[in-house]
Amino acid sequence: MLKRTSGNPIFEGWYADPEARIFENKYWIYPTYSAPYEEQRHFDAFYSTDLIEWTKVDRILEMSSISWAWRAMWAPSPIERGGKYYYYFAANDIQSDDEIGGIGVAVADRPEGPYRDAIGKPLVDKFHHGAQPIDPHVFIDDDGSAYLYYGGWGHCNVVKLNDDMISIGTFEDGETFKSVTPEHFVEGPCMIKRDGFYYFMWAEGGWGVPDYSVAYAKATSPLGPFERVGKILQQNPEVATSAGHHGMIQVPGTDEWIIVYHRRPLTETDRNHRVVCLDRMEFEEDGSIRPVQLTFEGVSARPIGE
Repeated sequence: MLKRTSGNPIFEGWYADPEARIFENKYWIYPTYSAPYEEQRHFDAFYSTDLIEWTKVDRILEMSSISWAWRAMWAPSPIERGGKYYYYFAANDIQSDDEIGGIGVAVADRPEGPYRDAIGKPLVDKFHHGAQPIDPHVFIDDDGSAYLYYGGWGHCNVVKLNDDMISIGTFEDGETFKSVTPEHFVEGPCMIKRDGFYYFMWAEGGWGVPDYSVAYAKATSPLGPFERVGKILQQNPEVATSAGHHGMIQVPGTDEWIIVYHRRPLTETDRNHRVVCLDRMEFEEDGSIRPVQLTFEGVSARPIGE
């Protein structure tokens, strides 16, 4: 019997922090392999042509390919530029500037990798404005400017990436690491652009507990200021808990948006038991975001054009 909807979760296994992209006429999801830190030593990816059936690609990046990574890798965010695929990720969970780790960047010729270390060291390896260097999210604006948002410990920064996508530039005011922290920010930044406005989203609460959630701000610049509007994704005690740290899909040629996020099934108590889900994200006429309804059904088929 053919599936009528994606169902939630959309594929098997414990995964979290999903980033979503459209590469080579396929929907791609790049998640964290959700396990104790010492076991988060590789990344898998998943692709689909219709959002219903997903194919797994094993081990697109392994810790053995990153010379400076030793403890954990998580929260990937890839982007395509100039025919190459750049893959940003967090590693080692550093707690101070004295430790080695932070945000790395890998590169590949195909969406499925294999990815290799692009610079042989972290791209961001220090605390700036109080932000732990974790949870990268890459965004390329309509004018070609590339930005990398990141941060944990309640602080969010943005840097401007140079055209090579593996080095950091400076802003017009001479600043390199710009603080863009909105109220209640915890981690997991995500940016989309719609009708000329920038929608900046982030995770709130604790990732290991039920109150994990997503809130957003709306601005006229990719640099903010980002004033918090409210929550758009949170637990439903009848469906799942700990709903957060997401990516976004805009169905090509439409104003239809799908949020890709992780949540914890009601049957699970282990904080690493997280699954990836899809649900619709809709806008009001005034451009505000309606709160997302968690479902078991997921989304209907949206075949992608050839």
